[in-house]
Amino acid sequence: MTAEIDTVLERRRIRRRLTVWRSLAIAAGVIALFALGTSSQDWSGIGSKQIARVSISGTITEDRDQLELLKKIADSDRAAALLVYVNSPGGTTTGGEALFAALREVAKKKPVVAQFGTVAASAGYIVGLGADHIVTRQNTITGSVGVLIQWPEVSQMLDKIGIKFNEIKSGDLKAVPSPFEPLNAEGQKVTQSMIDEGFRWFLGLVEQRRGIKADEIPGLKQGRVFTGREAVALKLADSIGGEEEAVAWLQKERKVDTSLKVVEWKTQAASSFGLFSSLGSAAASFFNHTYLGQMLARDPSVAGLGLDGFISVWHPSEK
Repeated sequence: MTAEIDTVLERRRIRRRLTVWRSLAIAAGVIALFALGTSSQDWSGIGSKQIARVSISGTITEDRDQLELLKKIADSDRAAALLVYVNSPGGTTTGGEALFAALREVAKKKPVVAQFGTVAASAGYIVGLGADHIVTRQNTITGSVGVLIQWPEVSQMLDKIGIKFNEIKSGDLKAVPSPFEPLNAEGQKVTQSMIDEGFRWFLGLVEQRRGIKADEIPGLKQGRVFTGREAVALKLADSIGGEEEAVAWLQKERKVDTSLKVVEWKTQAASSFGLFSSLGSAAASFFNHTYLGQMLARDPSVAGLGLDGFISVWHPSEK
């Protein structure tokens, strides 16, 4: 009889343990699902003031998620200031323009400081112009003020292999420039006019935001790049340093509380599905180290083919 009672009691204990573990598993699943749908900034420093940091890296395009993130920072009571880390050779001019405008909207509500990394050139420099203060490394590659349009011209190759490209269009300047025919004088004139107009906008932005005259800076109008030291000396940037110096400027000049921590804010897409994001990054890293990946990365003409519109991007000349 005693043995039967012990058996029943043991079964009850086992059931209770299973119930506890099942409850914990369900709770963990709910938390995991919630975490997947919650961006990193929603977890970091909940209810506390912070310095929001946004990283602008790689090729710049008009990214709606990124622009929405900056709007959230502008409206957030938790973000006392914004630190923009820029490490980009540039990208599309409209992408830089959109980020510049978004940063100026943030600056209407809270201080914005930019910190340049290895390279912050072309559209990357446009992003920096959106900040109230620019901190750059001594050897950062920056500047490269200007715009361009790039396209391959394959008409001679098509002639050699016996392929003819036919088209009917509403006007002579429709779809000009085209990779399937040489650029004629009229097309050259119109294309150059567009480039000149975009360049005037970029140059005017530099003069307005930096309080300088382009004619007084050797090479600026020719699109040259500068080191961080040169940029500071020429007033294209404000000071030398890294994130620590950028935060110190916020504390000294904009009276941001010295106790506030810097918290990375990411777009919803970048924050969610961390495991899959990590796997994707690993795969991309592997490809970039293959011969094909390195060959494509070194070829600026290939890299530029994926960018529509005006391009404002710096890469070393092979000439």
